[in-house]
Amino acid sequence: MSHTVRLTMSQALTRWLSVQHVEIDGQVVPYFAGVWAIFGHGNVAGMGEALAGMEDTLPTFRAHNEQGMAHAAIAFAKQCRRRRAMACTTSIGPGATNMVTAAALAHVNRLPVLFLPGDVYASRRPDPVLQQIEDFADATVSANDCFRPVSRWFDRITRPEQILDALPRAMATMIDPATCGPVTLALCQDVQAEAYDYPDAFFSPRIWRTPRPRPDTQDLADLVAAIRSAKAPLIVAGGGVLYSGAEETLSTLAAATGIPVGETQAGKGSLPWDHPQALGSIGVTGTSAANDAAEAADLIVAVGTRLQDFTTGSRTMFAGKRLFQINVAGFDATKHGAHRVQGDARAVLSELSEALGDWTVSADWRGRCADGVADWNAAWEAATAASDALPSDGQVIGAVWRQANEDSVVVCAAGGLPGELHKLWRTHRPGGYHVEYGFSCMGYEIAGGLGVKLAEPDREVFVMVGDGSYLMMNSELATAVMLGQKLTVVLLDNRGYGCINRLQQATGGRPFNNLLDDARHASPADIDFAAHARSLGAEAEKVSDIAELEQALARAAASDRTHVIVIDTDPVVTTEAGGHWWDVAVPEVSTRAEVREARRIYEARIKGEGE
Repeated sequence: MSHTVRLTMSQALTRWLSVQHVEIDGQVVPYFAGVWAIFGHGNVAGMGEALAGMEDTLPTFRAHNEQGMAHAAIAFAKQCRRRRAMACTTSIGPGATNMVTAAALAHVNRLPVLFLPGDVYASRRPDPVLQQIEDFADATVSANDCFRPVSRWFDRITRPEQILDALPRAMATMIDPATCGPVTLALCQDVQAEAYDYPDAFFSPRIWRTPRPRPDTQDLADLVAAIRSAKAPLIVAGGGVLYSGAEETLSTLAAATGIPVGETQAGKGSLPWDHPQALGSIGVTGTSAANDAAEAADLIVAVGTRLQDFTTGSRTMFAGKRLFQINVAGFDATKHGAHRVQGDARAVLSELSEALGDWTVSADWRGRCADGVADWNAAWEAATAASDALPSDGQVIGAVWRQANEDSVVVCAAGGLPGELHKLWRTHRPGGYHVEYGFSCMGYEIAGGLGVKLAEPDREVFVMVGDGSYLMMNSELATAVMLGQKLTVVLLDNRGYGCINRLQQATGGRPFNNLLDDARHASPADIDFAAHARSLGAEAEKVSDIAELEQALARAAASDRTHVIVIDTDPVVTTEAGGHWWDVAVPEVSTRAEVREARRIYEARIKGEGE
């Protein structure tokens, strides 16, 4: 005889979340580490009451901004290598739509998060309710339909029994590496509070395991044959290497065969920076070692990467070369006309290593790549060394790296910093580099740092953020202080959007509306970032040069509280070594001679006639 328990939909949902588990390194742990919540009229009565009753088994975290808390949840999942996740609940209207940007970020980066926004009344009895969007042509539309294109799976819960199917399907989507990404369950306000007799079995604890699909035999054989016949093969390691836990397998394969490895933003840290086959970052923000190797390579083996334009140099770096894609997702495995090897990165690399046996690259190819690394190391020293001039981003990165221990994590997102970090940050171990650059989302940095710290509380977390991103979203600095999670935030103030200002001028435009001094204003902005950070509860100070920065970083290391260090930086200087062309369209017609010249160069580059 089956037994049931009468619960509201919200009570059943939270109870179900609390009994979903995964096994990590032999230890069974809850898959959902907690729920971020900002309550409003659309979720406080239903979800709020349910979460209050689950506080001991499903922690609830209060944030200050819905987008910020979603970024923290996403960063947590990324730092956990997609093996654990968090949920986010909001009211309807702006509370829900504030999370859409974060949903897009998670979707682009293939990261799991469960969005639980409140929705309109399923009964439509009090319609239109406060904050309800009314579509003049479709009564079934609500603001939450904005989540559809940025969710891996979307459902609107209009009956309490629907979660019996919706929740397992949501979990299956997030746990599968081929479909992993954000899931949205829009929760109608009245349904949140409605009761249903749920089967007891629905709440039985379950352990989910991430599948590791193996490659097709012939596809793998084709890859083995291609490598054996190649004179200059190159591996491009993406985020899939880390999510699969394949870094040791890759390290062993690279060391045994001598095949050099370049890393994408998400894949950085797949090899320690001083591994003999590590060439560093590749692409538009790549090292000269990796990009020169890509130019000379006759075979590219991409592992766990989307091959977006920053990695491929807008499809120019690997043009005309034989390309194989090892990817668990069929959608990504055939991009750019690649030969598909579909499967889990660790499983494929393990079988590949065994199949190659004692095969190795030629001494010439090994030597050429080693020479490239030596040249790049010299360029690194020059870019990160302190000087008497206004510090560059690279010099600040060098100072932070010197003060960080080998177990530290650096966190960043949009602007010029990710490019400099991709080139210059030397990662010692997996997880030490956490930069969101798939969506290049300003405002991710501090919230992301909080998520990283929640995922790995024993590691020191350095958040590097520009003044523009800090002003866009700094509220979760207060949340970090409130939760007692220590971050070291290095705020680089170049007075505006320095990265885009440089791009604007590189495409022939005049400085306009990017740096604060080039924008419309009644008086120049003069923001005391240290005072602002202190007002949010952090320790904060401003330093004047690299030497003072290193002293401040030492003080921050000795503190047990979140510490913000502000330093003025040069908005113009970037690392000249490395890099690659990036396709940014220049106007065909302009009154500015500089734009016309930039267009001429652009058209020549499109035709392959020059850099």
